Amino acid sequence: MLEKSVVNPIWACRAFPAFPVVLAVVSDGKGNSNVITIALVHMFSFNPPVLGIGVSPARHSYEMLEAANDFSINIPSMDLVEEVLYCGQHSGREVDKFEDCGFVPTPAKKIKSPVIAECPVNLECVKRQRIDAGDHVWYLGEVVNAEMAKDTDREKSLMYWSGDFRVPGDIVRKR
Repeated sequence: MLEKSVVNPIWACRAFPAFPVVLAVVSDGKGNSNVITIALVHMFSFNPPVLGIGVSPARHSYEMLEAANDFSINIPSMDLVEEVLYCGQHSGREVDKFEDCGFVPTPAKKIKSPVIAECPVNLECVKRQRIDAGDHVWYLGEVVNAEMAKDTDREKSLMYWSGDFRVPGDIVRKR
């Protein structure tokens, strides 16, 4: 049996393995869109496909998500790590992240918020539920359209863990 001691729950939660990191985009319906780096992202349902993103109420995108009916989730590859970092460190209140990162805001097929053309995977989500969960609000969105580049390599998808951006490593065991 493992010997354990009581620790701060916040530190214990940091024992979770790396989180995927995505770029979410939300539009205010007036032609303004914002990109936000999200490390709190999770699959909530496979059928129908429902993804959730956790956003702090202190973020500019929070205000936009409160008013919007949709958002896109864009999975960046490791060659976009600088742009992912930039979008996480700058507020859309002060800068145009699309312009500053050289992203092309491409019209989505089934939602109003655009997708990021440079990301190999784009998921269009219709907002279905909002959940208050402490210092973050979770927005659950049903994926109504998905596009993926033919040469997408999951091994080059970014993850975030303990202050570091990473890519998946070795497979420990196959099912």
